[in-house]
Amino acid sequence: MTGRREWLAANIRTVQDRIAAACAQVNRDPSDVMLLPVTKRFPASDAVLLAELGLVQLAENKDQEAGPKARSVGELLSGVDVRWHMVGQLQRNKARSVARWAAVVQSVDSPRLADALARAVDAALTAGDRNSPLDVLIQVSLDGDANRGGCPIGEVAALADGVAQKGELNLSGLMAVAPLGWSADHAFDLLAKVSERTRNDHPGATEMSAGMSSDLESAIAHGSTCVRVGTALLGDRPLISP
Repeated sequence: MTGRREWLAANIRTVQDRIAAACAQVNRDPSDVMLLPVTKRFPASDAVLLAELGLVQLAENKDQEAGPKARSVGELLSGVDVRWHMVGQLQRNKARSVARWAAVVQSVDSPRLADALARAVDAALTAGDRNSPLDVLIQVSLDGDANRGGCPIGEVAALADGVAQKGELNLSGLMAVAPLGWSADHAFDLLAKVSERTRNDHPGATEMSAGMSSDLESAIAHGSTCVRVGTALLGDRPLISP
């Protein structure tokens, strides 16, 4: 475990150096960009090490893995509160489960999913399974490919208005993944423009979650406030979940 801790610590420093260098290129403060580890298919023990090393906001992309992992991490950590982000496509029938472990859902892409999450959060608050509204980001489909998830650009404004009206949800901003075949600069420039329009209507929607291990520099150059990093921190993902 000591070897794994040291290896993770070294990777954290490397990625943080990349973030700092990218911010320096565009005169941004590195503290304005959150490094969000994506721990999918890695064990709870890795999540614990990351939290102990100071990264207390962690992400998962499947509820069936995240729920048990979040519980395990809570049992293994003492005095450290982890904020879990859901970053993968989410089906409405998983909303009730996600509302019990997630502090943030970054993949809201339809009014029906927003409705389901609001109902689930209300139930979780009533049951005492959570004590605050759910922060949500709207996932934007930059290329309009419905198979990859995300809200089409032309529907983002209406979805943002709907989310903002729900007391159980807090509209925090937008998220996107660079489409296959697109340059990162083209993708994140477009997302930045959609984000600016959204902030004009909803000034509190300041978050722009964009950039991963391979393209975080471009995302930061275009205003990303959250880079979702897996491989560069944790290594190649296991073929089978631990």
